[in-house]
Amino acid sequence: YKDLQTDTAYNTYTRYGLPPTPICMPGAPALYAALHPAPGKALYFVARGNGTHQFSDTLQEQNAAVAKYILHRQP
Repeated sequence: YKDLQTDTAYNTYTRYGLPPTPICMPGAPALYAALHPAPGKALYFVARGNGTHQFSDTLQEQNAAVAKYILHRQP
């Protein structure tokens, strides 16, 4: 964790505020996906823990998915 103590313009642990330039840039596939979302009503998602996600259309469905995959750790 030595890098957390190194005082550089990009270290937000030692400097207040934002770094002088962007620190991350999404790739073309991510930008395309944001501009052309998949069809559906899904507003929520939760990681299943196996590299996939559970998408939900309603908050009730999302709460059930969170209970299943996060609170009870079911595959």
